[in-house]
Amino acid sequence: MALLDHLGITVDDLPRAIAQFDPLLHELGYTKGYEESDSVSWQNGSETELILYPAREPGTGPHRHGRVGWQHLAFDIASRDEVDRLHRIAVDAGWSAIRDPKPYPRFNERYYASFVEDDNGIRFEFAYNPPRDAD
Repeated sequence: MALLDHLGITVDDLPRAIAQFDPLLHELGYTKGYEESDSVSWQNGSETELILYPAREPGTGPHRHGRVGWQHLAFDIASRDEVDRLHRIAVDAGWSAIRDPKPYPRFNERYYASFVEDDNGIRFEFAYNPPRDAD
C-alpha cells in the first residue's frame, strides 16, 4: 500500500514554482504529468503525485516555518553523496539552503541530511538514513 497518493501544494507564483520544483523533482525520479493554468503535476513510478496550485489570493505567502500547517517533506535518499548533489540542484534552482548537508547524530549515528526551502516557504529535507545493518 502506498503511503501517499498525492500531495497538493499552493504557491504564490506558479511559473516561478515550476522553475524551482521541476529540476529537483526530475532528479528525485518524478516526471511532469500535466501543466495547465490552474495546476501542474509530477508523478513517480508508484503513481504518487505532487501537484502545485496557484494561490486563490495572490500575495498571501510565504508560509512561515513553525506556524500551523506545513512542516517539511523528507525524501529518503540513497547516499550522502546523493544528498549533497540534490542539495546543490535545489540551491541552483532557487531554493534557499536552510541547513547544509551534515550528520545528525541526535537522530542516530547514520543520519545525514540537508534542508531547503522554496520562495513559498515549502521545506524539503533530503535524508540519508540507512538501516543499522548497512554500516
